[in-house]
Amino acid sequence: MHDPDPPFRPVRRRDGYLPLEDLGLIGDGTTAALVGLDGSIPWMCLPRFDAEPLFCGLLDHRRGGHFTLAPEDPVEARQRYEPDTGVLTTELRSATGLVRITDALALRSAADLTDDVPAGRGELVRSAVVLAGSVRLRADLEPRGGAQARALFSGLEVRPNRQPDLRLHLRSNRPLTGLQSTHDLVQGDRLDLVLSWGRFHRHHRFDTGATLRSTAEAWRRWMQHFDYAGPEEPLVRRAAITLKLCDDWANGSLVAAPTSSLPAPIGGIRNWDYRYAWIRDAAFAVFALRRIGFRGEADAFLGWVLDAFEQSGRPRIMYDLRGGPVPDEVEDPELEGYRRSAPVRWGNGAADQRQHDVYGEILDCADQWLLAGGEIQPALWAGLAGLADAAGQSWRRPDQGIWEVRSDGQVFTYSAGMCQVALDRAAQIGARLGLTGQVDAWRASADRLRRLILEQSWDEGAQTLSAHLDGGGALDASLLALPLRRVVPADHPRMVATTKAIGERLSAGGGLLYRYRHDESPDGLAGDEGAFLLCSFWLVDNLVGQGRIEDAEELYASLCARASPLGLLSEQIRPSTGEFMGNFPQAFSHIGVIASGVNLARARAGART
Repeated sequence: MHDPDPPFRPVRRRDGYLPLEDLGLIGDGTTAALVGLDGSIPWMCLPRFDAEPLFCGLLDHRRGGHFTLAPEDPVEARQRYEPDTGVLTTELRSATGLVRITDALALRSAADLTDDVPAGRGELVRSAVVLAGSVRLRADLEPRGGAQARALFSGLEVRPNRQPDLRLHLRSNRPLTGLQSTHDLVQGDRLDLVLSWGRFHRHHRFDTGATLRSTAEAWRRWMQHFDYAGPEEPLVRRAAITLKLCDDWANGSLVAAPTSSLPAPIGGIRNWDYRYAWIRDAAFAVFALRRIGFRGEADAFLGWVLDAFEQSGRPRIMYDLRGGPVPDEVEDPELEGYRRSAPVRWGNGAADQRQHDVYGEILDCADQWLLAGGEIQPALWAGLAGLADAAGQSWRRPDQGIWEVRSDGQVFTYSAGMCQVALDRAAQIGARLGLTGQVDAWRASADRLRRLILEQSWDEGAQTLSAHLDGGGALDASLLALPLRRVVPADHPRMVATTKAIGERLSAGGGLLYRYRHDESPDGLAGDEGAFLLCSFWLVDNLVGQGRIEDAEELYASLCARASPLGLLSEQIRPSTGEFMGNFPQAFSHIGVIASGVNLARARAGART
């Protein structure tokens, strides 16, 4: 549960790894790092989110590398964010004393985080101060594959063996003789470390306190735009910052998660690289952020989607952060995987899958772009009109669906629903702007496809819409997203019945939902998985749309209570234990926190008027 002032707790490991719940996220809009409750940084990619990890101990605690700053033999610890910032503090208690470590990926002084330009300084700041007693503090910088170090400019130049072109500079307020050092400190003493990349200065002011203050101030200026009055307000605030930490500020794209290959479940093979930008994630993020005051980020996401589509010349389900193709998927045999869950993968093999929902995602983004005051030039409109025409045909053909199954394709109901969205939004855009195109035909096709979904996917015996357009009664939690995309009203009798069926048949207990049942809907991969958090937030939204406000509030509160003490959420939850599973933190889960909170707040406000 999110706790801005948590108690100390033991530092625990499983199979040599910290639980995901014991990791915090820091970032600067270009990359991100995970900071452990034990004072380690087991994950950071340089120079960008999707670059090779410099520290990869998250995926192999012996060989992956880390940057650890911690007392010898810590007994217990706690972590918390400085309020309304991406600055993280970790307090560690040893047998002899207490030390506080403040971590941040530094931002430029006076940085404006609403502007779509780089704001990072290219610096990781780690600042330790002894609060009580005495502490022997260990500093250990170990990139994956090792590194060479030499004295340079009052610090150390570091050349990682695996990334020889990445020039690093490690500075400190205390003498450094190598990449590993030990410092005996007493109450009031400090150890400041700054790891820089990109540029060096021989004479450069070393003031970590000022850097941390200006970084925190930049975050707080950005959070002045936050506008939300609803349930779980502290967690919604933190979710907004977490999404910003997953945002590539200069390009406007959003990583699905800043990590790769965290398994769902432990010991399974469902380990994927999420450090890329999915079109559907951007579309959902736009809805969430616009409604809590962050219109600039919403507009940047929309613009990035349209730019990526126009530049690529064809719709892709995902892109790299600059709008280019995602690298081919490869396995890394050198790493054992988180808690020995191999394989570790880089790149993503689903990038070239056929997923028909992308037509609706792009056209829905275009519609929101126009409603926000954007323009669509003739060349872009020609491409969008072509997408609508393609959607009018593609819904009949099998695809891999929203869940990116690695089995033979099916005609998924959700995919057909998003083709309906493509036709509907194209008709709306064309009519609104008086553009050329088959506006009347698109509108008529959208209406026919909506009726067909309600009729053809309905299974009378099971009393539910089905995962597949030909019926059959198999369930898929993506059906809960149909009302969110305005394909089917949430209070339509068949959607009400479908919501009931999903809540019963896909239940993992405690308000959690599976995406689908693997015995009903094989996906081409061995093993099961955990409960997918976003699906439960979709259930909240459907309950709101059906007027079941108290039920929705109860479910929403139970989901928010599953957040870590830092207010972070993973992709999935292990139902039997509540453990986090899958890539972390997951943007989709935090989008759910925001969107469902907004829907509940609006429903309650409407009930009072």
